Amino acid sequence: MAFDLKITGGTIVDGTGRPGFAGDIGIKDGKVVALGKAEGPAAATIDAAGRIVAPGFVDVHTHYDAQVLWDRMLSISPWHGVTTTVIGNCGFGVAPTRAAHRKLIMQTLEKVEGMSLEALEAGLGTAWPFETFPQYLDTLEKQGSAINIAALFGHTPLRLYVMGEGSTERAATPDEIARMKTLVREAMDAGAIGFGTSVSVSHNGYAGKPVPSRQATVEEMDALVSVMGELKRGLMQITIGRDFSTRHMAEVSRKYQIPVTWTALLSHLYGPGGHRKQLDLAAEQRKSGAVVIPQVSCRPLNFEVTFAEPFIFDVMPFMNELAKADAKEPGTRRRAYADPAWREKLRSEVTPLFRNWWDRVVIGWSPSHRELEEQPLTAAAARLGKDPVDLALDISLADDLQTRFRMAVMNFDEKEVAELITDPHTVIALSDAGAHASQLCDACYSTHLLGHWVRERKTFTIEQAVHQLTQRPAEMFGITDRGVLAQGRPADVVVFDPATVGPGPLKRVYDLPAGADRLISEASGIDAVIVNGRVIRRDGKDAVAANDRLPGRVLRHGRAA
Repeated sequence: MAFDLKITGGTIVDGTGRPGFAGDIGIKDGKVVALGKAEGPAAATIDAAGRIVAPGFVDVHTHYDAQVLWDRMLSISPWHGVTTTVIGNCGFGVAPTRAAHRKLIMQTLEKVEGMSLEALEAGLGTAWPFETFPQYLDTLEKQGSAINIAALFGHTPLRLYVMGEGSTERAATPDEIARMKTLVREAMDAGAIGFGTSVSVSHNGYAGKPVPSRQATVEEMDALVSVMGELKRGLMQITIGRDFSTRHMAEVSRKYQIPVTWTALLSHLYGPGGHRKQLDLAAEQRKSGAVVIPQVSCRPLNFEVTFAEPFIFDVMPFMNELAKADAKEPGTRRRAYADPAWREKLRSEVTPLFRNWWDRVVIGWSPSHRELEEQPLTAAAARLGKDPVDLALDISLADDLQTRFRMAVMNFDEKEVAELITDPHTVIALSDAGAHASQLCDACYSTHLLGHWVRERKTFTIEQAVHQLTQRPAEMFGITDRGVLAQGRPADVVVFDPATVGPGPLKRVYDLPAGADRLISEASGIDAVIVNGRVIRRDGKDAVAANDRLPGRVLRHGRAA
């Protein structure tokens, strides 16, 4: 047989968790047609000697809903071997949206997902080529993308579409719930793989109002999810909160026979050791017939903040009071930061989550102290003979409070993280790619898993880790034609060097629309990324141009048409 592409001499790790084996892969017309032996000529050949040949990675928690409309390459996910991405998580998205609500949707994404409003306005423009969710999927299909996209239907734009601005303030009427149910069915018929929502108390949108999904009653949630029960397909994804607990999730899962996955179970989220109770609960729920799957992360949850708006600290009463006081009388923050007595509060009156917070901080950017950038705060303070809290506040005041500090807020206890990512009832996800771009970059989680947790920590074998990045998330989200290398399946492939694969250091670039900034991490050890038989990345560089006809597909109902 003549092939379009052959990958020779590598170790094939097929995504199922089975042991890898030496062999070749033959690809023709976008599919794997030979696996193990691929005899015959090929238009192009990749020598994979000493490399792992695996299915393309499946990232089930991203927020590329807006970015994909101006960035068809979906950077940076493909750099790290991702060939399929799920958008619409946490109930956020850009469809359905009436023209009158476009600004509100963008302001919501700005506040809740840390997206630059200027970048959204410049990237999306004023003439959106869609209003409804089916039209949005049609738009994605028409414009194309470098990698595959599957979409959840978002609760927040749905509520705003049906209820207008009242969606942020009240429960829905029976008539409004009926209209929303109709639109959920329309979205599922058009190809949505499920329904995303959030009841997290931290999710506030424009003007500080709760995002619309937070105003939904349990009865509304049940009614909307019932559509998937009737269709016998789909899943619910939810960011957890008090108003819709894991108990409610289990009830919905059993009642409608659908999986429910929730964001996010992190080390220290429930205090030291608190994650074990949630893992035990997930196991008990599975025994009861419910499929409730916590999403976990293999990386520390890092946020980059300034002391002008140190939002991660605002959960502590004395910091929250300071924020309110500064809003009434600007300059209050600066006076407090210069006060030795107030500084002592930041050392000794913090909640358990922030105990010794300075040990987990890196100085990200400082115009007045460029020599300290990318250095751990405690190391820099020790060299200068200063207390780390004093150093942080001194350089912040010197920089007009614009110094950026990167801090591991949760998931920094590696023993607990290992328990989370190896538990049989969790799924490794939470890249948040496309969101919080100026504050964090976890789109590199796949190469971090392979470099840190396989090569360095040996927590997983290479076969186990690839399974966690491919077949497991694909199956959970109902993506039925990705995640495994097999004859007849679409040829989404990543070739990587197990000895060098990993994420590079974070760096700040200004390549979003309107010159907005974001943090990126380049990958090492990724030799090739192939989507539907076409090489899109080679040796760390794009092999296709953004204005090319791109090979990614919209995975309606979890598969390419």
